Amino acid sequence: QPCILECLPSPTLDLLKRNNKSEVTASSRHYVDRLFDLDPQKVLQGVIDMKNAVIGNNKQKANLIVLGAVPRLLYLLQQETSSTELRTECAVVLGSLAMGTENNVKSLLDCHIIPALLQGLLSPDLKFIEACLRCLRTIFISPVTPEDLLYTGPDHQTILFNHGAVQNIAHLLVSTSYKVRMQALKCFSVLAFENPQVSMTLVNVSVDGELLPQIFVKMLQRDKPIEMQLTSAKCFFIKTLPCLVRMCSKDRLLEERVEGAETLAYLIETDVELQRMASITDHLIVMLADYFKYPSSVSAITDIKRLDHDLKHAHELRQAAFKLYASLGANDEDIRKKVSLGRLVWGGVHVSQGRFLFHSRCLHSLSRSVQQLRTSFQDHAVWKPLMKVLQNAPNEILVVASSTLCNLLLEFSPSKEPILESGAIELLCSLTQSENLALRVNGIWALMNMAFQAEQKIKSDILRGLSTEQLFQLLSDSDVNVLMKTLGLLRNLLSTRPHIDYIMSTHGKQIMQAVTLILEGEHNIEVKEQTLCILANIADGTTAKELIMTNDDILQKIKYYMSHSNAKLQLAAMFCISNLIWNEEEGSQERQDKLRDMGIVDILHKLSQSSDPNLCDKKLGRNK
Repeated sequence: QPCILECLPSPTLDLLKRNNKSEVTASSRHYVDRLFDLDPQKVLQGVIDMKNAVIGNNKQKANLIVLGAVPRLLYLLQQETSSTELRTECAVVLGSLAMGTENNVKSLLDCHIIPALLQGLLSPDLKFIEACLRCLRTIFISPVTPEDLLYTGPDHQTILFNHGAVQNIAHLLVSTSYKVRMQALKCFSVLAFENPQVSMTLVNVSVDGELLPQIFVKMLQRDKPIEMQLTSAKCFFIKTLPCLVRMCSKDRLLEERVEGAETLAYLIETDVELQRMASITDHLIVMLADYFKYPSSVSAITDIKRLDHDLKHAHELRQAAFKLYASLGANDEDIRKKVSLGRLVWGGVHVSQGRFLFHSRCLHSLSRSVQQLRTSFQDHAVWKPLMKVLQNAPNEILVVASSTLCNLLLEFSPSKEPILESGAIELLCSLTQSENLALRVNGIWALMNMAFQAEQKIKSDILRGLSTEQLFQLLSDSDVNVLMKTLGLLRNLLSTRPHIDYIMSTHGKQIMQAVTLILEGEHNIEVKEQTLCILANIADGTTAKELIMTNDDILQKIKYYMSHSNAKLQLAAMFCISNLIWNEEEGSQERQDKLRDMGIVDILHKLSQSSDPNLCDKKLGRNK
């Protein structure tokens, strides 16, 4: 065999640096050695055994890549003398390797895997083709794979079109398999993307006597899955988007501008790519600024009828602009940065309460921007009208306004301090008692953000404002979002050692009862994990940890979760033990002795042999 290390691609060398030589085990070498056996049946069995060994085992995948398995697998895959079964198994193993880390994918790319897999698609064997396609898909959904390795531009769309892609894919739209129909629909949506030639052809293509537009319309019906409705809409919308943007220009009738903006807002609301496309079409964001200029001073002087017309439509224009700004800024930070918040705040002054809902949605959309929070939201004191609205407004507006307030209370927001000074704690605590689920979620979410890295006084005020009774009520809420946010609040309250000790000295009994309540209840993994993390924070306190050490019931629960089948719960339980036995703290030896007597040390030894690297590599030390 050649010297493997000399020809390893750079990502593989990175893998080698991270793996100690001892970790490249003898069994891993055995798998690679069998690939070079002269007996084809032994080679096939070796590949099958390798497939079973790498499933879900990133360490084994890294070892095999380091040892040079990839070039040999690709060689076997491309050899015409290899049996179809062997070539198929090789493709399956390569696909499994690609499901590991990004460095794994880089190693595969450096070994020129893509040309080999594409060549495999010419095979007459469907199982081999499927294995090659699955591997290609895994590689191309990785962020490290260069996009230019497949068709991505208009010229490539035309190449696919000229080679009969439309006709060959069309019949798949009426397949009995939903997955096949969806993939065919997605193919058409990207083939038609900004491509008039393909779009015009689709109009005239028929399947079983039915034109494609008719099929797309059926896929838009409400009884169809949302994914199908949205993708089918794209096939139409990519063509209509420029038209809708043109309807927003100032040379159109005011009625047309309102309808154009509202239609556009609705269609792009949930799709980030369409939002980006709309934002760069015909300077749409700048165009929307004109929506706030009615009625104009000129019309007020020269034309009474025009003034009456402008007044009638001024509110509709602002409402449409708010809707479209909200949709445009729903996901993309770069788009949010382009929106002038000053004009929106000014525009909101002239909005009636009935239309303030759309103004609030727009502000909520922009409040997701870190830059806007740090600059414009503070410059224009957006928090003031929000706090005023929260005092008395319909629930629909309260939900949006409180969602915005959640973002304004993030740790890096300059608005956080003045909001606190304006009596927000009492207001938010009252929201947690609302019968409206969304308001309860937002109230506790805002308190959770407020408690993050807060001063001890603020944390105490939050606990005082909620009351023990309300805290237990929230922890017993039937909605998992309320429960998770309440646990997140407790976790933020119990951070930094002096705060942990102080809060547990005043509310320790109630908090320990709450923790016991959750761990004994029928809750999902995420809830249990969050609860164990709260215990880990308590265990980090100087005096607070005694509330755990003197509670045998809690210790038994931690012990139970250390042996749980879910690795997340095991790890969270280990964090608790790690903080309890930290050597540098007073009383650590006594705590270690007690936990040893309970059999917890034996469990730690078992976990050190775990196949999960997060468990076996865990070093015992303080964790928060």
